[in-house]
Amino acid sequence: MATQVTNYQCPACTGPLHFVGESGLLECDYCQSRYAVEEIDKEYAAKNEKAEQNFEKAQQQAEKEQSWWDMSGLSDQWGADGAKMKAYSCPSCAAEIICDETTAATSCPYCGNPSIVPGQFGGDLKPDYVIPFKLSHEDAKKALKDYYKGKRFLPKEFTAKNKISELKGVYVPFWLFSCKADVDVQFDATQVTTHREGNYNVTTTAHYDVRRSGTVPFENIPVDASKNMPDTHMDAVEPFDYSQLKPFSMSYLPGYLAERYGQSAEESIERAETRAVNTAVEQMYEDASISFSGCVVKNKNVQLERGKVSYALLPVYMLTTKYNNQNYIFAMNGQTGKFVGNLPVSKSKYWTYFFGIAASVTAVLGTAIMLFL
Repeated sequence: MATQVTNYQCPACTGPLHFVGESGLLECDYCQSRYAVEEIDKEYAAKNEKAEQNFEKAQQQAEKEQSWWDMSGLSDQWGADGAKMKAYSCPSCAAEIICDETTAATSCPYCGNPSIVPGQFGGDLKPDYVIPFKLSHEDAKKALKDYYKGKRFLPKEFTAKNKISELKGVYVPFWLFSCKADVDVQFDATQVTTHREGNYNVTTTAHYDVRRSGTVPFENIPVDASKNMPDTHMDAVEPFDYSQLKPFSMSYLPGYLAERYGQSAEESIERAETRAVNTAVEQMYEDASISFSGCVVKNKNVQLERGKVSYALLPVYMLTTKYNNQNYIFAMNGQTGKFVGNLPVSKSKYWTYFFGIAASVTAVLGTAIMLFL
C-alpha cells in the first residue's frame, strides 16, 4: 500500500501532492501528474525566495515613500526673532498661541475663554511662508452682519442685541505639499439615447469600457496643522490665493496672533496624499463624463511623485459672539473674505413657519376635494 508523508500543490492543477513511497515521486490525486521531489523542492525554493524578495521590496518601498517627501527646508532656527516671541496657552481648549512681544493676547480666539496663561516661547519650526492679512477687522465685522441676512430662523434678539465679544486675527498653521500624480483610471460608461418608433419611445443604453490617464501636477496642497480648528471649518474658508505667499517675516505679526502647529508634517502626509489621489481621479472622471451619460470608476491606479513640503501661516479672523450665555464662533478668510460659522435657531420662528406651510397645504387640498364633490 502506498505511504503518504508530505504535501505540496500540483503545478498543473494546484491540487494536493502526496509523496508515494512505492514510486518515490510526488503524485497528484486529481490530475494524476507525477513529479520528482527535487523538481518540486526547486520550484518551491524559487517561489519562497521571490516571496521574500517581494516582502523586502514592499518594506523598502514603504520606508522610501515616507522619505520621498522633501522636508529638508523645514527649520527651527528663529535666530534673534525667537527672543521677540511670546507664547500663551488656553486651559479650556488647550490651544497654543504665539505672537510678537508687542501683541497682548487677552482671550482664546478659538473658544472665547478670557483666561489664557502666558508661557515661554519654545522655538518651534519657523514658517517658510506667510500670506499677509488683506482684510481689516472692520471688514470682518461687516461680513458677520452680512452673514445674518436672509437667515429666516435666526432669533431677532441675536441680531438686535448681539455684540461681538471677541475678534482676533489669527495666522493658522498649514503644511503645503507639492507633488505630481500619474493617474490611470478605467470606467464603466453608459450612453443613453431615446428615439420614437411608431407609438413607442425606445430607450437604448450602450455600455463602454473607457480609460483615461495622465499626469496631474499639484502645488501647495494645504493641510490644516491646527488641532483646535476643525478641518471642516478650515476646508470651508479655502481657497487661499497661494500666488500671494511671502517669505516669512516677523513684520507681518504685529497686531495678530499665530497658532502653534498641533499636527506634524509627517502626521499630515496621509491627508495630503488622499486629497491628491482623489483630485487626480476626479480630473479623469470629469474628462470622461463629458462624452457619456454616466461613468462609474471600475479600476484606478495613482502613483505619486512626492516633492517639497513647506510650512506656512495663513490669515483667518476668528469672531466670538454671545447669545443666551453661549459662545458662537465664526471664521473668515483674512485674504478673500469667505465666511463660515453656525447660528442659533429660533424655535418659535421655525414652528410658526412649519405650521404656516402645513396650513397652506391643507387649505389647498381642501379646496381641491371640494371641487370634486
